[in-house]
Amino acid sequence: MSRITLEQANTIVTAALAKGRELGLKPLSVAVLDAGSHLIAFQRQDGSSTLRPQIAVGKAASALALGVSSRKIADMAAERPSFIASLGPIAAHGIIPAAGGVIVVGADGTSVGAVGITGDTSDNDEACALAGIAAAGLLAQR
Repeated sequence: MSRITLEQANTIVTAALAKGRELGLKPLSVAVLDAGSHLIAFQRQDGSSTLRPQIAVGKAASALALGVSSRKIADMAAERPSFIASLGPIAAHGIIPAAGGVIVVGADGTSVGAVGITGDTSDNDEACALAGIAAAGLLAQR
């Protein structure tokens, strides 16, 4: 597989939002991007704040831009804050150093896209991203 299909992207969104409801989380926003950081699917729950679409896309795009999850980008920001801060202005969707952006990989381990979720704690956002990816029968980069 070399790309995420629209059907898979919609499954990711639906399952991620279902996981958020199951856990009783705050309203979530979910973005699925292809490997080139182009938006495939997006939904936000009622009550999501106005900047959530940009944050969800930013988390996914950040992961793709640096080749690691946005959780790992947060770790990098703690170690090298000036470096990570300097990337924001040159990245099309900014750099979001908080968990919730997860790279999706094909069976061969190459990146086929990413999921970005925001709205609750970063750990919960990431848990919903992982649930969505699994529900679509895809793999998350670890």
